[in-house]
Amino acid sequence: MEKNVLILGASGDIGNAISRQLADDGYRLILHYHRNMKALEQLIVELESDEQILQIVRADLSKEMEAQRLCEQIAYPVDAIIYVSGTAHFGLFQDVSEREMDEMLTLHVKSPWLIIQYFLPSMIRKQRGKIIFITSIWGNIGASNEVIYSSVKGAQNSFVKALAKEVGPSGISVNAVSPGFIDTKMNRSIADEEREDIIAHIPLNRAGLTTDVAHTVHFLMDERSNYIHGEIVNITGGW
Repeated sequence: MEKNVLILGASGDIGNAISRQLADDGYRLILHYHRNMKALEQLIVELESDEQILQIVRADLSKEMEAQRLCEQIAYPVDAIIYVSGTAHFGLFQDVSEREMDEMLTLHVKSPWLIIQYFLPSMIRKQRGKIIFITSIWGNIGASNEVIYSSVKGAQNSFVKALAKEVGPSGISVNAVSPGFIDTKMNRSIADEEREDIIAHIPLNRAGLTTDVAHTVHFLMDERSNYIHGEIVNITGGW
């Protein structure tokens, strides 16, 4: 069982749900956030007495130097990495600035490269480890007005499949969870008419819950799922 879990993006709705689930499962957590420390405060109050939160680190992972600094700040061995950090980008592709492109690439692609590369040698030495990405349905099928986001999520999916082949012989499991329309703060801001239209196209006729994603991560973290490798697990309600 991988005990010390680094969760990158723990302050978001999905990251928070994953943190709670893994704490319930008995894992010790190293939690990363960027701006929203308040979202972690309740989790800290609930879990601090159980000594399950080892460390909290702050970093803006859209900046390469901060990703490197985050790695150097972590004071504990890392047995598993869950990369939840990310942000959507809405708008026409023709209007995207080069700065926005660079920030999205760094946040979703280069920062996870750097962080995983930093901790991978110790996992290889131990011949065990878990790496899980939270990607997106758009990384598989693409979305109009979210071309940049779709591109970087597609890159994450490809990275998972390729890295799994490379590190599988070292006993390291690499997978991704790909959510569809999940009931998060960001999606609650969508106009009612648009939300209803999306849900009308989901066979289960509801938005997904953050716990749906967290339970899937729980499943992939379990040693009994070790033969699942290099997979993109869709959590979409059939959308």
